[in-house]
Amino acid sequence: MDTTTTPAASALRPLSTLPGPSGLPFIGNLLQLRPRKVHADVETIAQRYGPLFRMSVGRQPILVVTDTALISAVLRDRPDGFRRPSVTAEASDELGGERGVFLAEGTAWRNQRKMVMQAFAPHAIKAYFPLLARVGARLQARWLQAAQEGRSIALNADLKRYTVDVIAGLAFGEEVNTIEHGDDVVQQQLELIMEGMSRRSLIPFPYWRYVKLPFDRRLEAAVLAMREATNGFIAKARQRMQDDPSRAAKPQNMLEAMLAAADQEGSGIDQNAVIGNVSTMLLAGEDTTSSALSWLAWLLAQHPSALQRAQEEVRRVAPDPANFTIEQMDQLEFVDACAHEAMRLKPPAPFIPLQANRDCAVGDVQVPKDSVVWCVLRHDSVAESKLHNAAGFDPQRWLDSGNVRQLAMPFGSGPRLCPGRYLSLLEIKVAMACLLGRFDIDSVGGDSQEYHGFVMQPGALTMRLSPAAG
Repeated sequence: MDTTTTPAASALRPLSTLPGPSGLPFIGNLLQLRPRKVHADVETIAQRYGPLFRMSVGRQPILVVTDTALISAVLRDRPDGFRRPSVTAEASDELGGERGVFLAEGTAWRNQRKMVMQAFAPHAIKAYFPLLARVGARLQARWLQAAQEGRSIALNADLKRYTVDVIAGLAFGEEVNTIEHGDDVVQQQLELIMEGMSRRSLIPFPYWRYVKLPFDRRLEAAVLAMREATNGFIAKARQRMQDDPSRAAKPQNMLEAMLAAADQEGSGIDQNAVIGNVSTMLLAGEDTTSSALSWLAWLLAQHPSALQRAQEEVRRVAPDPANFTIEQMDQLEFVDACAHEAMRLKPPAPFIPLQANRDCAVGDVQVPKDSVVWCVLRHDSVAESKLHNAAGFDPQRWLDSGNVRQLAMPFGSGPRLCPGRYLSLLEIKVAMACLLGRFDIDSVGGDSQEYHGFVMQPGALTMRLSPAAG
């Protein structure tokens, strides 16, 4: 039996003997987990039962892990020891989705990882940066008009427009410009697909195989529309590369980089894998970054001293979107610290569920093959026993020497660390530079409760701005 730690086999505790909340026959602990609050419900239960405890959803046994060291060991054991839960891949397969790097496993994942990493390589990101700066300037202009007219800004919605425009432009060479022209069809489908995937991953009985509710019919229509849009992106990219063969050596966007990598001899990548990763970029790129930005703006509005320091840094280093450079963004060290601190307190992914590929051990617990291991990422990172003033928003902790970087894992850890982390942080810094360089934040209010769908995000937030003096 493989283990993520090395206790003697005789010392292992069976998963079934662990403490945990009582469940009901057939459904387990399902009634104790609210779909939109599942992350918070598990975190609350963890306060009672400690770093290792058991739960179940339906007949699926679950080991919940809150200890950072054990979680890191589990994440390092991917993809060989652990995979995404099969229910997630099955939900995608049933909807006709192709498995991109997020859902791929084994050899397929290794082949796709190489392709995706080429698209996210630093030199590639640098080539895309001027487009990112243009999208940021459009967002700033939209907010300037609202500030001059004294209007509240629908913060979440505007930031989702921003991230969709960035992903469509950087990834596919398409300037959809939802910031100026309103919601794009792709954006509308994304919202529905992310909600549907989250729902189906948590429901133990696949009712939709037998009875289609109105939501299921809308979901399946959205998936078809997304597939049509994805095929369109790929066809346009193929045509551009055919018309200009130099693009294979110097891709102008991430999709071209993926197609060039897939076309290399022995890549192991086919058209379906490219389709899967186009969809993955859209799904992951839109919601995770916009959620992180929404929480960051909300937290800065609650902490005037941090806000003032971030404003001063932006106005000194990168005051004008028309002249943004990637080097300026790299110099925004305090803004970067603010982003990491916001993701420590309000992580877009507060947990990672995995499934054991083999009999193994986590700590001193025997984990049978196919058991689910639920890694709670927001536990040690907000524990007073681990960090001073753990519940407080203190960006300076990221600039000091300390253990916060070992405790907070907003982009995961191990071999499957998020490949888009640098791009996401760059998007955050561009958006914050556009906000803090031109405006004073008067307020950020609305529904600041946490809701979990595809990611953990706030409810509808509104922001009011004033043009900065001078």
